[in-house]
Amino acid sequence: MSETAQTGRSSDIPAPPLFGIKSIAEVLSSSAAALGLPGFTNQLQLPSSQRVCVVLADGLGRSLLKQKTSHTPFLRSVLAGGQGNVPQWIDSAFPSTTAASLASLGTGLPAGQHGMVGYDVLDPAQDKVVNLLGNWDSQVDPATWQPNATVFERVASEVDVVTVSLPQFGNSPMTQAALRGSRFVGGTTLHARTAAAAEAMSGGGRSLMYFYLNELDKAGHRYGCQSDRWEHQLEELDSTVKRLSATLPAGTTILLTGDHGMLDVPESQRIDYSADEPLVAGVRHTAGEPRMVHLYLEPDATDSHRDALLAAWRKRFGERIWAFTRGQAVEAGLFGAVRPEVAPRIGDVMIAARDTLALYDTRRVRPAALEVVGQHGSLTKTEREVPLLCFAAAGRKGKRG
Repeated sequence: MSETAQTGRSSDIPAPPLFGIKSIAEVLSSSAAALGLPGFTNQLQLPSSQRVCVVLADGLGRSLLKQKTSHTPFLRSVLAGGQGNVPQWIDSAFPSTTAASLASLGTGLPAGQHGMVGYDVLDPAQDKVVNLLGNWDSQVDPATWQPNATVFERVASEVDVVTVSLPQFGNSPMTQAALRGSRFVGGTTLHARTAAAAEAMSGGGRSLMYFYLNELDKAGHRYGCQSDRWEHQLEELDSTVKRLSATLPAGTTILLTGDHGMLDVPESQRIDYSADEPLVAGVRHTAGEPRMVHLYLEPDATDSHRDALLAAWRKRFGERIWAFTRGQAVEAGLFGAVRPEVAPRIGDVMIAARDTLALYDTRRVRPAALEVVGQHGSLTKTEREVPLLCFAAAGRKGKRG
């Protein structure tokens, strides 16, 4: 009997990301199709183009952009101009976190295929929690963990493929896993990156560019997405995209999207669950992020242990969380189709926050983690829906391709 039939809880789980329809996984693959490259489907109905620049603003959620339109005069004008059949929003990957969404962007696949199923997750081979974003474990090979060919690798022989980002990401494990295959150009400031982008796309021929900004996300985590600092970075983002439009070759298709949204969690709702014995009974490892917790049971745990853990979390937090098993998450399609190698990386039990709640295991996270204001990772619309703005650069004339 399936876990769904046993517990009757699958209906509580929100619908999965719209993989294959309009998710972050369709952005680069649709861009490749719009460039006329074989083997790709233009699922997002992007206009045909010789050049496409995909701008990924880390932490830019659809709801936040709608709330803060007074800070984005250029993007507001883009939205007012319309974009035909191209959807104005798409889903992030699940979890709604950078590692999962950037890997879906880079590979065109859901997390169950690329294997980046959280900020940090269990490496079954080592029986150890490993980080998938910044500080990768030395025993984890990015190309083995994520073995699928990226969109960049698939198209690099046909078009010029360029990544414009911060210099420290040029050969990072995350880049090696999710975004390998492009020519990398670094720039420490937003102005440096826009100048580098214009130079990189100044030649003739078809071109696919990935342009990354993380300033908004950093401000949100530190100060909150309702802070003046966040709004300032949103204004900087608006100016950066306007500058790209003015300096990239005229007619270049520019796509602006995000990897996840964000919401602020007050200090009183950043809760340490590690001291609550029923919430960690029989748990060998904890991982994930504060709004999307992975709980891994001891190897000898039974179904009754798992069910008791689920009941304890539901009793403690009630309607403030979604609590479900790995099997239910897979059955619900949250990770898309899941490779056998990926399944053990997913928690036996998963806890997703439904309201302004963040959950910490202070036995393993640094105290500074509890100072984070802006949060994401869960299944709420605020976290999972990201904008997709599509428009043609107004800028200078490029060489003919």
